[in-house]
Amino acid sequence: MPRYVAFLRAINVGGHTVKMDRLRSLFAELKFANVETFIASGNVLFDTRAKALDAVERRIESHLEHALGYEVATFVRDINDLAAVTVSHPFADVALEGTSLWVGFLKVAPAPAQVATFESLRTADDEFHLHGREAYWFRRGRMSDSKITGKMLERALGAPFTFRNVTTVTKLADKAH
Repeated sequence: MPRYVAFLRAINVGGHTVKMDRLRSLFAELKFANVETFIASGNVLFDTRAKALDAVERRIESHLEHALGYEVATFVRDINDLAAVTVSHPFADVALEGTSLWVGFLKVAPAPAQVATFESLRTADDEFHLHGREAYWFRRGRMSDSKITGKMLERALGAPFTFRNVTTVTKLADKAH
């Protein structure tokens, strides 16, 4: 059975606390198999025979909203796609010491206008790149020192997303295999 990772937005941030055993049980209620969570920030590994990932995302979102009482944007990736995200990205050849690299997951690839707006947010310390449904944010120095905010990124992309540090994404890809 194919393995997937769901990246959930608004889990254990902004006053929305969900214990990982509860999150696993909510996914099990959807009849997903081999459900695992990874760190308490809304990363769920699971198996399903379903092929239409957009339908899987909608099912998860609907179930979580009903169970938790608030919207949880969900971004599902096949483990093979996730592995590719960690090794073939635009900053793969850059030394990461003293920097951070974040991967943002979107539902659909943005239109060219959004790509241009997103990439125009570049500063001397922040670089941005879009590849398909993944947005990359490369930060020289501490992330907390950046003047770029999540709201600025969401306006530029014109769509919801959720970001994870590339280290987390790599560990998830390794764990899923």
